[in-house]
Amino acid sequence: MANQVISVNRKKYAVGLFWQPLGTRKVGRNYARNLARSVDRKLNLFTEYRAMVGLGSRRAGHRAGMMAAAAEVMEAFPEYSSFLAVFRIDLGYFLVAVRNGIILEDKIFESEADARSEYVRLSEIPDWGAFIAPGAWSMPRAVERSLPDLISRNARAMLHSVSRFRAGLFSLILIGIFLFIMFMIFRDPIMQLVSPRPRPAQIDPVLAEEYKRQIIEKNKELDERFNIQKTPPPPPLVMPYDNLPSPAARAELCYQAIGFLMQPITGWHQVMAECNETHAVAQFRRDFGTLGDFYNIATQLMPGTFVQERGEDEIMARAALPALPAEPSLDERDAETLLRDVTSAFQGLDTPINAQIVVDVLSNGVDTAQLNIVEISADSKLAPMQFMKIFDEFGGVYMTRCVWNTAGRIWNYEVIIYAK
Repeated sequence: MANQVISVNRKKYAVGLFWQPLGTRKVGRNYARNLARSVDRKLNLFTEYRAMVGLGSRRAGHRAGMMAAAAEVMEAFPEYSSFLAVFRIDLGYFLVAVRNGIILEDKIFESEADARSEYVRLSEIPDWGAFIAPGAWSMPRAVERSLPDLISRNARAMLHSVSRFRAGLFSLILIGIFLFIMFMIFRDPIMQLVSPRPRPAQIDPVLAEEYKRQIIEKNKELDERFNIQKTPPPPPLVMPYDNLPSPAARAELCYQAIGFLMQPITGWHQVMAECNETHAVAQFRRDFGTLGDFYNIATQLMPGTFVQERGEDEIMARAALPALPAEPSLDERDAETLLRDVTSAFQGLDTPINAQIVVDVLSNGVDTAQLNIVEISADSKLAPMQFMKIFDEFGGVYMTRCVWNTAGRIWNYEVIIYAK
């Protein structure tokens, strides 16, 4: 992978990131980890900027703490939601294309001919708010700007590791240093606490009982005086595998919800649809229709749907999912055996998957419990009902997410299984 780092004002910036819109109610790190798993596992760094995540790779020269150059360019043009820009740099030419607030292109071209060809191709798309290009190109409506003059480091789009391991290790080291310092400060009181104390047998039992009685009476007196309420016990831990819907019912619900949202709208084409744990969401992109056309038809075909405009040419339609009957379900196999059996089942169908074991921790403030979970993600031509039949022999199964990609006409599934 070629080097994707440029130097501006003696500061290194990451370029060539893989940018994607960040869905509503999604956590940037989790979404970046799932996206990297489905696109390219070499993408091990991410940044979150506005309503996007950008993925980078250490093989491309990217490092944690490095700023994203494309975000800095966006920050320099707050008045434009769409612009096309090319800058002359030491490595060649840096191209940034932003459409409706989303970064479409973030590339370095070593060849001037390649950069110019890509610029001309993108400039044919209508409704750009601004054009920036080298003056020698003599491009219509384009102005020349210097990249160092635009970099202000106000975007704060900093790369972080997709994995939590390094952050966790760093936190553990800091905690260890803090505990050592506290021990050195309070060493004498601690030594007094752990020093040998008189055994109960050496204390007069009569005096000991009288002392206990006085303490109990004093505590009652203080409680009555200050109206102290006893702290209620914490609620019991509720295990998620005690309330799981039927995998078949969950698959059918998602299929029907996506079908409900993926309605034909004149002048708009369907991009994708997603079913998550609480909602179904569909994305539409404009061809030649208008927003008024969309609302008029959607009101009739999708009553009760929440519609969000993501710009002039993109609309998200969202519908809440009804609750399904739940029952306890847990696979009796350990996580390693379960992972092997799931992999074997998909190998029998000649279907590649990404599967791993994760450990989740539940707590109510007092008690904690560890959950062994097998995570599976796969692409398939099978509809949700047929796909979930693969898991008929397993317990504790829950489909967390499924996505229908209209262009590829393929489903993407994410499934978890609670292991013993």
